[in-house]
Amino acid sequence: MFVLAELRDTVRITPDLFNLKLPEAIKDEINRKLANKVLLNVGLCIALKDIVRLGDSIILPGDGASHTEVNFRYIVFRPMVGDEITGKIRSCSREGVHITLGFFDDILIPPSALQHPSRFEEAEQAWVWEYPLEDGKKHDLYMDIGENIKFRVSGEVFEESSPIGPPDQEVASTSTSKADAKTPYRIIAAINESGLGLLSWWASQTQGDEDGEEEQEAEEDGEEMEEEDE
Repeated sequence: MFVLAELRDTVRITPDLFNLKLPEAIKDEINRKLANKVLLNVGLCIALKDIVRLGDSIILPGDGASHTEVNFRYIVFRPMVGDEITGKIRSCSREGVHITLGFFDDILIPPSALQHPSRFEEAEQAWVWEYPLEDGKKHDLYMDIGENIKFRVSGEVFEESSPIGPPDQEVASTSTSKADAKTPYRIIAAINESGLGLLSWWASQTQGDEDGEEEQEAEEDGEEMEEEDE
């Protein structure tokens, strides 16, 4: 789920930070620049792991800041396809079930990747798994907001995001800016497999299985006692 990305950048340190040791100032600047940002085809940057190499620091004409080429390793959130992760349901819509991990919200389970058959309840704004019973009837299992859910990563989507327009067009484009804004990194997930979905579903089933095993053991013990009495 978390990987180490080897990156390189030229870090600019302004004169007001010259009182700090160079490695310390560079670490602060790298984290300020990258933390909680998405790098295209890399992932969501979490925190600096370490600095691998510091190049020579130079001061360019007309600029009092120092510029240092740095090779470093950064902790990045980018799960692999097939990874199983537990998160919480953030919301539901006809588009699917939206999941959050607390620090990352752009996870979607599309309708085709839900348990079958499932339906969307407009009034409740929730997806419902129509769980089949042995007598041919169905039991509705709701996917409510805040429920813990286990899913499998089935894909990822990176998109280049760019400014909507110059500042003077900000007011005029307010109504369309949200529609035009792109999500730089999204995860596509699935739960249409045994053991995936709301944790409460499988906890209930496990409890039922354990109760059944206890009843069976009690019956076997009773039979053994009857045989001994005979």
